[in-house]
Amino acid sequence: MLFPTITFAVFFVVVFLANWFLMPFPRPWRWFMLGASYFFYGFWNWRFVGLIVLSTLVNQFCAVRIAQAPADRERRAWVATAVVANLGMLGYFKYYGFFVESINGVLEGLGMDASLPLLQVTLPVGISFFTFQALSYVIDVYRRKLQPAPPLDFAVYLAFFPQLVAGPIVRGTELLPQFRGRRDPRRIDASRAFYLIAIGLAKKVVIADFLAANLVDAVFASPGQYGNIEILVAIYAYSVQIYADFSAYSDIAIGVALLLGFRFPDNFNAPYTAVSISDFWRRWHMTLSRWLRDYLYVPLGGNRGGALLTRRNLMLTMLLGGLWHGAAWRFVIWGGLHGLWLVWERRRGPSRAPVWLQRVATFHLVTFAWVFFRAESLSTAGELIGRLFTAWGGGVDDLSISIVLAVAVGIGAQYVTRPAVDRVLAGFSRLAPVAQGATLAVTFLVIDSLANEGVAAFIYFQF
Repeated sequence: MLFPTITFAVFFVVVFLANWFLMPFPRPWRWFMLGASYFFYGFWNWRFVGLIVLSTLVNQFCAVRIAQAPADRERRAWVATAVVANLGMLGYFKYYGFFVESINGVLEGLGMDASLPLLQVTLPVGISFFTFQALSYVIDVYRRKLQPAPPLDFAVYLAFFPQLVAGPIVRGTELLPQFRGRRDPRRIDASRAFYLIAIGLAKKVVIADFLAANLVDAVFASPGQYGNIEILVAIYAYSVQIYADFSAYSDIAIGVALLLGFRFPDNFNAPYTAVSISDFWRRWHMTLSRWLRDYLYVPLGGNRGGALLTRRNLMLTMLLGGLWHGAAWRFVIWGGLHGLWLVWERRRGPSRAPVWLQRVATFHLVTFAWVFFRAESLSTAGELIGRLFTAWGGGVDDLSISIVLAVAVGIGAQYVTRPAVDRVLAGFSRLAPVAQGATLAVTFLVIDSLANEGVAAFIYFQF
């Protein structure tokens, strides 16, 4: 079920009304929200609802055992069991084909018989996100930052529909306490919620889907048919597309949760205004960045073992972070490039270049890496990069003012300051309810009039 659809709108109206009607009755509310979240997920493929149920049972069982274990050895054994179970499930559904193809390729290169069976495994939507949430819950219980939640609370937490499919990655320490508190519908930040939903819809259907349908998909599918100018603009356009697409999902998820009375952490903060790669990762998919830092980089040793080990830990974290995004070598290369740049920045120290130059350089490094992220194969990525420097004199038939404008708006809008946004929200909140409704109606009509026909799946549904 996609956010920008009539189906979701009907679903959410029902959930919104039931959410506030059942709010004084905690247990019925939990059962209703769990059922609604399973329905939301099962709308794509009901068979995989069982996967979330299994993940819930396994992780809750391990968390309780960790909390009850009298000795550190037992606690470590149970957290290891949870980690193996989660990564095993993720590995089977997401990485089985990748590892088998890679091993078969190595064996063939050595002249040996490559006979490992290659099964066709369907990748469940959102498995990377709810697996990481489950891991953070169990590890936080192990670290004594969190007590095991009641089973029903944990089940709702893991399946909570606003962020189930593509984040933000919300930790148990952030969401579970909100289930126990009383929510007041009169204290909802409705202005911010509707602003986020409207901005998210605009990013998705007006910018991201438009750029994909009118340039990006065609150029990345057949780069040999395009000249260097078209390829260059398409690469810039994909940088804007993936930001607009992914941040749109996060915006809508945060807005929807706000209307239900819950607060999620922010996931994006103008990433293309970053002055370095490390600054970029403090702004891009922030909940994943913090997850990788706290549950991977720090356990590896972080920056505690000297310069060489710190660089190793940075590189391993980014390589594994790249692999988390997809089961292909192109994602490993994408993560590796970011790892190399982070290592180089740490070795170089603070830059003395003008801020505008740092921003331009960072944006182009990030944009270059997106080529490997988006291309269907390494050979396609190589062809795209090669034609940037060889396919001179090609036409620009597929370019239009609308495409250039969408790219410019996608980048330029990130320079709108937070105080300016706050002033708009404050002005909206002061309007009478009828005026607010009319403003929202006009906004949604304008978005609908500018949108392409149909709504494409969000990019991060694949991960």
